[in-house]
Amino acid sequence: MNLSRPFGGIIVILFFMLGITSTSATTKYNVLSFGAKPNGKTDSTKAFLMAWEAACASPDSTIIYVPKGRYLLAAMAFQGACKSPRITFSIDGTLVAPLDYRVLGKSTDWIRFEGVNGVSISGGALDAKGPSLWACKASHTNCPAGATTLSFTNSKNIRIHRLMSLNSQMFHIVINGCENVHVQGVKIIAAGNSPNTDGIHVQLSKNVNIIKCSIKTGDDCISIGPGTKNLWIEQVTCGPGHGISIGSLAKDLKEEGVQNVTVKKTIFLGTQNGLRIKSWARPSTGFVQGIRFMDSLMVNVQNPIIIDQNYCPHNLNCPNQVSGVKVTDIVYQGIRGTSSTPVAIKFDCSAKNLCTGIRLQNVNLTYLKKAAESSCTNVHGKAFDIVRPENCL
Repeated sequence: MNLSRPFGGIIVILFFMLGITSTSATTKYNVLSFGAKPNGKTDSTKAFLMAWEAACASPDSTIIYVPKGRYLLAAMAFQGACKSPRITFSIDGTLVAPLDYRVLGKSTDWIRFEGVNGVSISGGALDAKGPSLWACKASHTNCPAGATTLSFTNSKNIRIHRLMSLNSQMFHIVINGCENVHVQGVKIIAAGNSPNTDGIHVQLSKNVNIIKCSIKTGDDCISIGPGTKNLWIEQVTCGPGHGISIGSLAKDLKEEGVQNVTVKKTIFLGTQNGLRIKSWARPSTGFVQGIRFMDSLMVNVQNPIIIDQNYCPHNLNCPNQVSGVKVTDIVYQGIRGTSSTPVAIKFDCSAKNLCTGIRLQNVNLTYLKKAAESSCTNVHGKAFDIVRPENCL
């Protein structure tokens, strides 16, 4: 008597009832099968963590599927290492933070991945409900710092595609201590006056690509911290926001440098800065080298091109000091558009460590349809082809 078919059929039915399907060595887990509710009111945190545990323990490539709907979630940490070589969050719905900002405000991160390899996030939206915390901070009352919406720490081979991040309490996406990260088609939205809501922050990471993203926020659209190496940014639209910034560096005396960064085909719309390098005016072992800013359009930008090595907010912890960060081999090529202030190019470098190897090529920036100005302090470099405003190198 052959019992293999009936028992095989029972197993298939059980897997189907649990929302677990397997095709071509890919196993799919539906969060609804673990108790998630798409009504935006029922806490689905446990269900998402259970789905992760199942996917992480599987020897197959896995998909965690989030159907349409709104899913209320508290702070979550997805930990590696996993048996599954590839885990994809396929999201058709929206993940929603609690209305009370204090629930997330006490956490560093809302959705945190740590020590994972081969994780992808595809589609969906993350709504962190940040405006109530921003209002608290604006009133200068005792408020929590707030949570980063999505963070990856000490992870490899990460993909984030077609995700939308709305109204983060603090940073939207943080890539920290990671390797081989590809971010593409991401949309980030927060108010222009929202505090510390950096769009994408990269630090202590290498081989990171950020492609075809739209970032509207209240702080840096992309901030690049110490220890960043081999970062490629292309076709990013920024505004409102504070631009694309390398820094703030020299927060610590001993910190890793930033090297081999390319920023290409970017658009800045009404931003505070365009292409910025900034460091605190105090000692440091840090450096910035091998940076290529290419083919950028500025539209009504306050500081289209700026190096600020005398950064010292509120004159705290750095009065009368100079930056120890070494800035060298920086190229600005094909930068064009309009400045909303008279000084379109400003190089304010350290008296101790002059900026060297600065190259301007085919730069055309104007102010109110007339000539703009440039300002240089402690900088050495050269200009090639047409450079407007008249360069001060």
